[in-house]
Amino acid sequence: MISAEREIRIRRLESNDDRSGFRSWNIDLDRFFQRYAGQNQFRRHIGTTYVATQTDGITGFVTVSSGEMMTEELPKPLRGRLPAYPLPILRIARLAVDERFQGHGIGRLLLRAMLELALEMRDRVGCTGVVVDAKPGAIDFYSELGFKVIDLVSGALGDRPEPIAMFLPIRQIAAAVDEGSEPVARRG
Repeated sequence: MISAEREIRIRRLESNDDRSGFRSWNIDLDRFFQRYAGQNQFRRHIGTTYVATQTDGITGFVTVSSGEMMTEELPKPLRGRLPAYPLPILRIARLAVDERFQGHGIGRLLLRAMLELALEMRDRVGCTGVVVDAKPGAIDFYSELGFKVIDLVSGALGDRPEPIAMFLPIRQIAAAVDEGSEPVARRG
């Protein structure tokens, strides 16, 4: 996946990528990216990390995995006629932009690339939507893009704030990508 905007390239993390200088102002995200993203992708195969790169190196990353959720976990208006068994989803577990590049749209480019990945997943193996594990400070960002808060069962994270699960249906993603919206038009 490549974006011609501002010469930013979005691609899968490679084992030889230098992640040591990445700083997003969120120590948990930085630690994950520097220490665990490679292990999760190359050894454990439990998630894939995509990076935004420029000539300056890695400017942002997003980590995704496939997942499932039950219809009952969706707000009633989003349930429609979905069956009462596990629904396939794409989960965005982490997204961060290096502090030097924040405010330049890199997070939106990474998110758009993952929404396009969800559409590919829909066509290849099935996908009913995207769930993001939003940090409390990112809820407004995702809400503006059409994501809705959902209640998922999750474990406690100790002293860290628990992420808020948010959902965007695949039909809304498809409509936005077809329109060329940036990246998802608010609907509702």
